[in-house]
Amino acid sequence: MPHEVVIGLGSNIDPEANLEQAVLELKSRFKVSKRSQWTRTKPIGIQDQPDFYNGALLMETELEQQSLKKELKRIEDILGRDRSLPKFGPRTIDLDILIWNKKVVDEDYYERDFLRKGVEEIIPDLELI
Repeated sequence: MPHEVVIGLGSNIDPEANLEQAVLELKSRFKVSKRSQWTRTKPIGIQDQPDFYNGALLMETELEQQSLKKELKRIEDILGRDRSLPKFGPRTIDLDILIWNKKVVDEDYYERDFLRKGVEEIIPDLELI
């Protein structure tokens, strides 16, 4: 049975191109049904860097959660994510599982308005469990 998943996407290095490429990579692997608009946000932590563009994507996968996390990391690597940079530093792409079968699995979801905004845009009537 497929899992319904919301992925959070973010980038502040050539964000328009990298976000669109990430969406294409996800569409080539999974059944993607909706994508939010990109929202421009200020960096968290390290302020001396470009603004981020963030959004959310609704998709289905047969993979289990840990396998999906590995696949998202693989996509980040394909798009040139440099893991030697600081945690809150610039990045070509950041892909995170926000919601897994209507359950929040990313603790930042409740702390960061832009994450909730993207989710609410693609699933306005979402009832979390």
